[in-house]
Amino acid sequence: MSAHRITAMITSALLATSLTLAACTDAPAPLDARPSPKEDGRISDARGISPFDTRHPAIRHLDADLLRGVRKAADKARRQGVEMFVTSGWRSVEYQRSLQERAVARYGSREQAERFVLSPEKSAHVRGEAVDIGPTDADDWLIRNGAEFGLCQTYANEMWHFELATRPGGECPPPKSDATAAH
Repeated sequence: MSAHRITAMITSALLATSLTLAACTDAPAPLDARPSPKEDGRISDARGISPFDTRHPAIRHLDADLLRGVRKAADKARRQGVEMFVTSGWRSVEYQRSLQERAVARYGSREQAERFVLSPEKSAHVRGEAVDIGPTDADDWLIRNGAEFGLCQTYANEMWHFELATRPGGECPPPKSDATAAH
């Protein structure tokens, strides 16, 4: 067997091991933090996905501090009988743009749509700095307990949207009326 083939096999084994370990740890996983062109962050499961699923780009490309806070919150919520899922996390520019275009069609104008879906240039999801959480009982739990982890409900019209808006253990600022009030 050639040295090149052995090196390739070892590299492949190391990559598989690091991905497996990353999926089991509290740290964000990626060896390469940059999304591939085919990744958009879309979560097809209507229930959402575990904040520990670092194989999914919506989780893998989140800001490390945000992900750490969400995971700690999910652990504590689970111990209190509340299951928490990420229904949306990191999104690609293209995916965010498509969501905004659908919102424009639904609400009749870009101005009205931006109350719920910001442009890719303004969206915290595109930067990996926001998560949408579900189900509703998890949202309620996180609204009441999120400041312990630095997580705050950002917009009053979106009880599911959370960002790091305080230091862990701090006090959350009041939510803005909607996304347009933030920009």
